[in-house]
Amino acid sequence: MRWDGLRLETDEGGQSETTPLFARSAVTRTFDTPEFRGVTFYEIHARSIVNRVPAASRVPFEWTVNPYRGCTHACTYCFARRTHEYLDLDSGRDFDSKIVVKVNAPDLVRRELAAPRWRGQPIAMGTNVDCYQRAEGRYRLMPGILGALRDARNPFSILTKGSLILRDLDLLAEAAEVTDVSTAVSIGFTDESLWRAVEPGTPAPRKRLEVCAALNERGVACGVLMAPILPYLSDSPRALETTVRRIAEAGATHVTPIVLHLRPGAREWFMAWLSREHPRLVPRYLELYGRGAYAPRAYQERIGETVRALAREHGVGRSAPRGARAARRLGERPVRPPAAAEQLTLL
Repeated sequence: MRWDGLRLETDEGGQSETTPLFARSAVTRTFDTPEFRGVTFYEIHARSIVNRVPAASRVPFEWTVNPYRGCTHACTYCFARRTHEYLDLDSGRDFDSKIVVKVNAPDLVRRELAAPRWRGQPIAMGTNVDCYQRAEGRYRLMPGILGALRDARNPFSILTKGSLILRDLDLLAEAAEVTDVSTAVSIGFTDESLWRAVEPGTPAPRKRLEVCAALNERGVACGVLMAPILPYLSDSPRALETTVRRIAEAGATHVTPIVLHLRPGAREWFMAWLSREHPRLVPRYLELYGRGAYAPRAYQERIGETVRALAREHGVGRSAPRGARAARRLGERPVRPPAAAEQLTLL
């Protein structure tokens, strides 16, 4: 990630000056409304917005756009937490409540897509933090970004836990008529008590399933990233069957299961939560994750095989989304991460 691109560019006395992100010239805002109480927004003018992903990342996309840093979804396991430390903020409460907003993102996207060097490669969004988190309801950056992608006929994908994506349904449908558009919602489980405990700032899983259904109804292909699957919390046969069945009922084009992994930053935050809420599971997690960020491969493969069998049983992907381009895309391979690859965002 090009963190040096997060700069404020000011113009004093006719001279262009670049200052660090949280210098005194940064615009800091708080809003005294229930949905934003306790949240601080840092409004910056980014120098670049279409970023290349390092080859070592092992993800199925090369270019990303991320209009926000930090996320009010406050998921205890979010792998992106550590990235806040690069901004001299902590990966716990600061990640949940101190949000960097790239207020010039729409203009930058349009400019960078028009650059002679750009070759129209697919762009992934929602790959670091959610571009449809609550802040988007106030800042409305995504309509401008989607409009630029549509006008450039540039293919793109979106991964989200936010229901706010439905606000932009018309734009997404318009883009899907002129380029390849792929969407996915992240739903690791449908247990509402577990959802409230580990994803307190997100819409309920049932709402995300409604988002999936609405997108497919409009011809915008939408699948489900079934992630993260939490060992001993959401991996029982009954829990997996319930989640896959509801994903099928929502008309998802595909389902991709991914087991929780715990990188530094997320690991400390999640294990602190686990120690408070499920202390008896701590030894089991230390056994699973004692040697690294990933659960043992045999466990991941068993979960993957179970979910794929359930998907076949319940007919995931049999309901085709409407719309000419979406219908054609169903015959192509879906844009999804490999089962054993790095988790994407929000996880």
